[in-house]
Amino acid sequence: MRIAGVDQGTTSTRALVLNADGKLELVRSIIHHQSFPNEGWVEQDPEEILRNIKTCLEAVGKLDAVGLDNQGESCLAWDAETKRALYPVIGWQDRRTIPELKALRAKGGETETLSRAGLPLDPYFSASKLGWIVKNVPEAQAALKKGTLRLGTTDAFFLDRLTGRFLTDVTTASRTSLMKLEDLNWDKTLCELFGVPMECLPEIVPTTGDFGTIDTEFGFVPITASVVDQQAALYGFGCRHPGEAKITFGTGAFALMVTGEKIINKPELGLLPTVAWQLDGQDAVYALDGGVFSASSAINWARSLGLFEDFSELNAFTTPPAIESGLAFVPALTGLGCPHWEPSARGVWLGLSLGHSREQLVQSILEGVAFRATEVIDAMNQCVSIRGAIQIDGGMSKNPYFVQFLADVSGREICPASVPELTGLGTVKLAYHATGHEPAFAPAFGSCAPGADRRQACRLFEKAVATSRAWSNA
Repeated sequence: MRIAGVDQGTTSTRALVLNADGKLELVRSIIHHQSFPNEGWVEQDPEEILRNIKTCLEAVGKLDAVGLDNQGESCLAWDAETKRALYPVIGWQDRRTIPELKALRAKGGETETLSRAGLPLDPYFSASKLGWIVKNVPEAQAALKKGTLRLGTTDAFFLDRLTGRFLTDVTTASRTSLMKLEDLNWDKTLCELFGVPMECLPEIVPTTGDFGTIDTEFGFVPITASVVDQQAALYGFGCRHPGEAKITFGTGAFALMVTGEKIINKPELGLLPTVAWQLDGQDAVYALDGGVFSASSAINWARSLGLFEDFSELNAFTTPPAIESGLAFVPALTGLGCPHWEPSARGVWLGLSLGHSREQLVQSILEGVAFRATEVIDAMNQCVSIRGAIQIDGGMSKNPYFVQFLADVSGREICPASVPELTGLGTVKLAYHATGHEPAFAPAFGSCAPGADRRQACRLFEKAVATSRAWSNA
């Protein structure tokens, strides 16, 4: 049996195949464009991404089944008859709806979102973006009057175009702030709160099952799994029991910890209850989610400023940790996520002096991401004791300095994945599950134990975070 996973991420689309010999192979990767038309706006071309998905599928050849993972909170509107997108994809990093959310919060709206969806009022989630489209896009308003408006996250658009099925899976729906977490259905109160017509939303279904078939040059291929990328990674890591956790360091850093059949909702800790997955015919498995919105994106930003040229320069530094010289960087370039939820917060460097070098500036960025990830880890551990080591993947997991610093400041063993494509692997495994088979392939991990005790430095970083949060209200 030959099954592929299409990993449709924030900056690229990737196709992986788990062959009959048990080898996981990255077949094709295509970068797509992102645009930033206004301050805080992040958009993508849905047609470009759809073309990339099709190109990746053609590249993998003949298949028995395919799984598709998606960006999560990124969303758009399209027409039910023409299937044409009516507006670009609004990315999960987009902050355009901050004013609307402040008004909703002032009216007590966050009480409803926290109790029903388990999510705070933040532009990260799809609901306010979909409401913005309905309110501000004339073509969407015309389609609504005509009865042909469709609203949803990117997975629903791709499935509608590829298979003709207007569906979204329960993990993706749990990221919209429109689904009631307990009964896994769209919630009328939440839809009215955000101005999203519930009749325009897709049907919510389990993560594995029948999502229709794609017509490829090699024949029809069934889609048997659809899932949010971070939940796919959690499954790919092999996390199955409460307390098992992973962090993926991609554009942002996203931590997920399995909580099992139990929904843990502790908004005071800034963590998000979410659906980890729901296998067809089974009960949903829940998780806790904590996001750091800028991780590799902060490193790429530093490179664009000319602070370094090659990523190999970041593997080791000639100076002690930047925090020891009083230099701290808060990577709030697109706001602060867990546990603070300050969308207006901005990145800051604190403690700069004439003695600091470019090297130390970059060093402080790596350290800032590690400090922020540690904040999330500590919050999770207060809810459910973390079971074993923290497993990590993503580009930054290959950086020796970063991995060691994360182990030091968290005080925990950090296990970077030896296989880099755990999101795609999880998608493949979920697609396999729907066919009644289970692949034997399991990822291998390295190990990095804490060295120097740097927990004291976390308290200094807390002061830097407080400045970042205060700056937004200055």
